[in-house]
Amino acid sequence: MKVVYTDAVRAPEGVEKELKAEFREMNALLGESDFISLHVPLLPETRRLFDARTFAQMKPTAFLINTSRGPVVDEASAGGSAGGRQDCGRGAGCLREQPLIYPGLKRANVVLAPHIASASLETRTKMACIAAENVVSHLKDSGHRTY
Repeated sequence: MKVVYTDAVRAPEGVEKELKAEFREMNALLGESDFISLHVPLLPETRRLFDARTFAQMKPTAFLINTSRGPVVDEASAGGSAGGRQDCGRGAGCLREQPLIYPGLKRANVVLAPHIASASLETRTKMACIAAENVVSHLKDSGHRTY
């Protein structure tokens, strides 16, 4: 499988060679890629990174997989609204307004999964223990008696 990527800062040549990844400018990547996987933080410059203009540059058979943050993708453009892409496949583990699903995303070539990467029993148990420890710590710090 050929791997191409884009980023604000290009990886060193040695890293590209080791990973067998080729750098592309965003426009070239969009026109070339069959699968586009998003892994960006939510920043002002990444909000609606994928909108009607961006979707129009993608191959008609491409799939967009958003594992970053929901607002990175303009869901109206992804959902086949006027000017949007009804043909573009989509996979998402996060949506802009969870748990609401934009109606245009309810179609056969879209796979939506709940944002549950942390849902293992071990992780959820640890999360519950940390929350309980934080409550006890707060109560101690505020002078309440704990039992």
